[in-house]
Amino acid sequence: MTAKYLSQPIKRLEDKYLLTGNARYVDDIEVPGVLHAAFLRSDYAHAKINKIDVSEARKRPGVVAVFTAEDFGDFWKPGPLQVPPPTAIAGSKFNARTIVPIAKDKIRYSGEALAVVIAESRYIAEDAFDDIIVDVEPLPAVIDLEKAWEDTSVLVHDDLPSNMAALVSQEVGNYEEAKKNADVVVSKRMLVEHVAGAAMENRGFVAKWDEQDQQMTIWANTQSPLTVRGSVARNLGLAESQVRVITPYIGGGFGPKVMTSLSDDVLIPWIAKKLNRPIKWTEDRRENFLATTSERDQIHHCEIALKKDGTILGFKDVFYHNTGAYDSYGMTVPLNTQTHTISNYRVPNFYTEIRMVFTNTMVVTPVRGAGRSEGVFVMERMIDFAAKKLGMDPTELRLKNLLTAEEMPHKTGIIGQDFVANVLDSGDYLDNYQKCLKAVDYEKFRKEIQPKARKEGKRLGIGVVAFTEGTAVGPYEGCKVTISTNGKVTMATGYSTQGQGHQTVFAQIIADQLNVKVEDVKVITGDTGSFAWGAGTFASRGATLVGTASYLAAQKVRAKIFATASKAFGVPEDEIELGEGFVFVKGKPENKITLGDLAIKANPMRGVVEPGVEPGLEATAYYGPPHGATGSGALAVIVSVDPETYKVKVERFVMVDDCGTIINPLILDGQIDGGVSMGIGNTLYEKMVYDENGQMLTASFMDYLMPQATDMPKKIEIIHQHNKSPLNPLGIKGIGEAGAIPPGPAICQALEDAFSEIPLEILESNLNPSIIYDYVKKARNS
Repeated sequence: MTAKYLSQPIKRLEDKYLLTGNARYVDDIEVPGVLHAAFLRSDYAHAKINKIDVSEARKRPGVVAVFTAEDFGDFWKPGPLQVPPPTAIAGSKFNARTIVPIAKDKIRYSGEALAVVIAESRYIAEDAFDDIIVDVEPLPAVIDLEKAWEDTSVLVHDDLPSNMAALVSQEVGNYEEAKKNADVVVSKRMLVEHVAGAAMENRGFVAKWDEQDQQMTIWANTQSPLTVRGSVARNLGLAESQVRVITPYIGGGFGPKVMTSLSDDVLIPWIAKKLNRPIKWTEDRRENFLATTSERDQIHHCEIALKKDGTILGFKDVFYHNTGAYDSYGMTVPLNTQTHTISNYRVPNFYTEIRMVFTNTMVVTPVRGAGRSEGVFVMERMIDFAAKKLGMDPTELRLKNLLTAEEMPHKTGIIGQDFVANVLDSGDYLDNYQKCLKAVDYEKFRKEIQPKARKEGKRLGIGVVAFTEGTAVGPYEGCKVTISTNGKVTMATGYSTQGQGHQTVFAQIIADQLNVKVEDVKVITGDTGSFAWGAGTFASRGATLVGTASYLAAQKVRAKIFATASKAFGVPEDEIELGEGFVFVKGKPENKITLGDLAIKANPMRGVVEPGVEPGLEATAYYGPPHGATGSGALAVIVSVDPETYKVKVERFVMVDDCGTIINPLILDGQIDGGVSMGIGNTLYEKMVYDENGQMLTASFMDYLMPQATDMPKKIEIIHQHNKSPLNPLGIKGIGEAGAIPPGPAICQALEDAFSEIPLEILESNLNPSIIYDYVKKARNS
């Protein structure tokens, strides 16, 4: 069967709604009789609560109710552990302290909810904050990761002996022995700073309880609607069939919206049921910074051991990871860091240790990159430092140690976020890198472009790094494909979409299998009333898991088409031909039945259905991989640095990426471009800053600098590789986070190259002109 739509640049089907203002978001949901919620949030990062007096707020006209932790009674309890602890790793220690829906007795981060006001409007609800008297005793804040690990005088959780959230070590080979046999050992301490997801659309939640039908309907822009359905049902003592969660169009997710036990997720359904009124809450931007999860924030102590010819013998990484005040999302992020640190190179001996720390900051969960960025950053930076020590070009050192296609599949021996030992399933990392060097004209830059620029007083530098992206982790996803009596096709999945183009790519896969027009496939995502099983949108797994499930379900429907047509025509199945939207007997195209009419025949109203025959042209399929699929690539950047302001401009950006089979190259490049904007933003613009008291100093876009379109390279040059994954029938790997992963180390390498006459070493991930100036000044004075 020849693919008509797969791998073609089909324009996005959803854009006709998104670009014309006809897409509906959570804040567009209007329910008759709706009340509005607003959360009073703590100004303190760490404090003992003496009393919260809401009596005056309840008297304010337009206020319907005010709740504190005490008002929720037995309903108040810590939330679930959304991701299990790493029990698959021998000797691991994990202290589960899951987030509470509203502060009780103690405040653990600035922005934690203290009270929720329900009123006729959001304005009235927020005005009522002035009527609430909060009596607290401030406590010293736990902020510094290394100090928090050692110092037990101030504890985030008083029932624990320390601020240790987890301690997990893994080792492949024997690093200390490798170190003894090394000619060169390089040690560094590096920072990977804190960033926000900063989606265009903030979190939103609408809950409606129907007392007559005993049904809860929720509209939420969550990345995991099925998890929300399960937790709401469990919390309220309802059957899951009594809870329907609908995710309308979502203006970006990037990871934080996968968290399903924050204040709104837990409290708003309870309040809607108690008051028997619909409740609506839309997060403002300040709340998003303070009380929506964020990521990165690690301190790494690294060592790399090498022979004098550049062969890597071993790597050691002991790192502190900030989990924030609670660890509800387990260890997904730091485990990703462990698996990605050595995922590009031959590293026979590797010791890695996670020291996960509780602090008085908001909870850390994945943000695009989700631990991968940190692992790639520290390894690529250590390769650069080792190359300097050896007197080698940094590209030469990489070319010597990168994995090749002949070494795939490659077992790293490190257990990852899916709790199975990491396997790099496919790819040619050396070839990725070589193609990137050629595409950026590396030799020409070294011999001609850079020397000429230096004569003209310009500072140009080049950086070329390798990266991997672990994608498509389990456990599973599924979908249902149905041909309606009008001949149109519907596909439903519990997977939610946040702008990735799912409605198009899933339709492309199905349209090829069923030989229908791609625009005749309607894709329903993230509605638990349409499909009831799945895990959620994370880890670049949509195209691979849901895409494969779509393929498998469509194949089942295709088999039903041939079986039903065979019976209708009275000929063997091998004599049936599938045209575009109809079936016919080979050699007799005039004798045809449309798929719509065939769907009617597949659901007979009389007669006998043979045993084993399922009615309808409909099928459900699930797909769960044995382990994740690993995308890979290389990135080259050329940067210029203004000699007076130290502002960095990315002059060229050349990326090689291997995501296996490409479903839609147009959408693929868009995904990469979006990731690149976050990667460059994280490196040169963005940083979440807390002071020593746990106060966030960057809780608005006036202080948290976001990159603009004018800050991006004029052109993002992308070269696609096509090493198919052996883990699924389409050979797909994920791509959603690739663009965000390598810009940091590539830009740092390029900056050091631009100042190659001084011993410049950049030891942190998030830069700005002032930080770069300080690094250069220090290097010149050394």
